[in-house]
Amino acid sequence: MKNFIAFTAILTLLISCGKSGDKGELVGVKGAKWHPEKPFGMSLVPGGSFIMGKSDQDLAGVEDAPTKTVTVPSFYMDETEITNSEYRQFVEWVKDSTMRMRLAILADQNGQKSGDGKGKGKNSGSIGDFAFNDTDPEKMNAYDKYMYDNYYSLGTGDNEYAGRKINKKVKLIKDTKKYPDEYYSEVMDSMYLPLEASYNGLRTIDVNKLKFRYSWMDIQAAAKSKGGKRQDFIRTEQVKVYPDTTVWIKDFAYSYNEPMHNDYFWHKAYGEYPVVGVKHTQAVAFCEWRTLYKNSYVKSKKKGRDLVNKFRLPSEAEWEYAARGGLQSATYPWGGPYTKNDRGCFLANFKPNRGDYAADNALYTVEAKSFDPNGYNLYNMAGNVAEWTATAYDSGAYDYVSTMSPNIQDNKNKRKVVRGGSWKDVAYMLQVSTRDYEYADSARSYIGFRTVQDYMGTQKISTKKTTKK
Repeated sequence: MKNFIAFTAILTLLISCGKSGDKGELVGVKGAKWHPEKPFGMSLVPGGSFIMGKSDQDLAGVEDAPTKTVTVPSFYMDETEITNSEYRQFVEWVKDSTMRMRLAILADQNGQKSGDGKGKGKNSGSIGDFAFNDTDPEKMNAYDKYMYDNYYSLGTGDNEYAGRKINKKVKLIKDTKKYPDEYYSEVMDSMYLPLEASYNGLRTIDVNKLKFRYSWMDIQAAAKSKGGKRQDFIRTEQVKVYPDTTVWIKDFAYSYNEPMHNDYFWHKAYGEYPVVGVKHTQAVAFCEWRTLYKNSYVKSKKKGRDLVNKFRLPSEAEWEYAARGGLQSATYPWGGPYTKNDRGCFLANFKPNRGDYAADNALYTVEAKSFDPNGYNLYNMAGNVAEWTATAYDSGAYDYVSTMSPNIQDNKNKRKVVRGGSWKDVAYMLQVSTRDYEYADSARSYIGFRTVQDYMGTQKISTKKTTKK
């Protein structure tokens, strides 16, 4: 076998030398040029160095942000906080996928294969229309059949349907009068709250059924380990994705906020407002989904194009650098030190006076694209909602973190840095250098998030002098 491999390698080398067309020169891999694409709704934050921390006296006396010169690479950042409408897209995708997976599983358990219902894209037939796409071996190509026979049909220890492909071409049937059979009715009934939990004749989706499952590699643990297989560092998470709308009640005692609880997340009137009630774990899951969603499109429509790199939460340093908008040692994203402009108008959504939340013309949150953007075209980097970052909070972190892309990735530390201040905070919390934290498994009516994506490559540098013509 070894002799055969060696012979094959030599033969391949001889063939490549004769027919490659590179004349034996070192020309690199064909098609290796990268063409960056600006992500939708994001702005490029050019990398650089800045003085991180409190440049003025820390009036609150927290003393957890001493000045430190650090450098961060370039990255893209969402121009606004993630809105209710954008997060609902995530929730709807999970709901759609969950329904289709349940339909496919029940079809599989009843021996119905893809096409049994003969729906062909129409709302007719049987639950067989929603069977797994890999149930008919005759319709598979060689690779898919191999993967099905050796992996997908076997599943994994904790998920016997891992890798199975659900059918997304047939539309889900929402009208109960058009349900094709009792199996379809059974699946749909399982997605809703039971009748005893409903009132006024309205049945709603059981949001506890909406879970997003993803896997990731713990690179930090892998790099520090002295051995172990790659699979030892792969982690699998399953996260409930629906935001906690009860935060509008729980965050405020002796206060009437029921309208926000009832309407804020799902009503179209609040579609362009920042999503809240999202835990740190849910924000991370959203980033994973956004990456998956984009790359699914790239694989299906853009043949030969490289996949996009991950969307993620910004580090604390990246967030502060972006919030400053290119201004060194500024107090706020617009400079400072005042929270009003020369016409006496407030520059952010916060609590200017004790008990007076509406002095800035906003009682709660405002639309994500409100007030003027900073120098990097980013909106509401101060106020509106505070924002989750990827950094674990340590009050003494600035004394020991690196000066190159500083960050603390500690999965055991459940305190995550929150930045920017919110609609219910005083001006001190809006300062670009002010640090705060919240526990990763907590949701608040004043905390949202925005995502970032690494900028691949760097700008071309030339030492040649340019001459004017």
